[in-house]
Amino acid sequence: MDIQTKKLIVFDFDGTLNASKVPIDSEMDVLLGKLLQEKMVAIISGSGFDYYKLNILDHLHCSEDLLKKLFLFPTSSTRFYRYEQGEWKQIYSDEMSFWERERIKNAFEKVFREIGYKHPETLYGEVVEDRGTQVTFSALGQQAPLDLKKKWKETQDRRPEIIKGLQKHLADFEVRMPGVTSIDITRKGIDKGYGIVQIEKHLHVKVSEMVFVGDALYEGGNDHPVIRTGIDTLAVTGPEDTKKLLKEWLKISQKA
Repeated sequence: MDIQTKKLIVFDFDGTLNASKVPIDSEMDVLLGKLLQEKMVAIISGSGFDYYKLNILDHLHCSEDLLKKLFLFPTSSTRFYRYEQGEWKQIYSDEMSFWERERIKNAFEKVFREIGYKHPETLYGEVVEDRGTQVTFSALGQQAPLDLKKKWKETQDRRPEIIKGLQKHLADFEVRMPGVTSIDITRKGIDKGYGIVQIEKHLHVKVSEMVFVGDALYEGGNDHPVIRTGIDTLAVTGPEDTKKLLKEWLKISQKA
């Protein structure tokens, strides 16, 4: 793949640009700023816009001109934000109805009872969060520390069992398992592949002129749906791997 032919770099967020629920570090800040001097950048995540602000925008030090080249697609690309006239403006929002969201939340409660699932004694924020365009389950709560989430995943993870039950009750919805402790539910057809289609539509960049970078491109991973769009992809193992990739790309750009 010739990076010089690409106009837009699309990134996953958690596990690619940062560790889960942790802000980008100073090195990633610098590298993204340099990349924005060369390319347009889009970020797709299951997290909401507030999470983007807390973990990337508040730690990204670049000019307003460069921010205009950064495009955000939170809650599994059901929303799109771009920087205009000194602020982040929402361009679209694919809101689910109140009754759709209630049905999803009720399905979680049914499945918890059916499989005898018990929540951990200590929780850190909401377990089932209504994000308007998406409903997200976080086993330890939305603000749980990363070390506790990793321990839970290693010793108590019952998400595959929960998902199997949810699919029985919510066959007409997308049910995915991103991150370390989460389950995301959106309308059918809403995934990161849908996000690539929206990026092409709104940014007027051909899929052949994009590349997607993510840590879950494997079969069943929440980045895997982008593959059906035909976009070029590069798998990384984490933020440090992404930094190596960015340094290599920037070196190529400087030589060109």
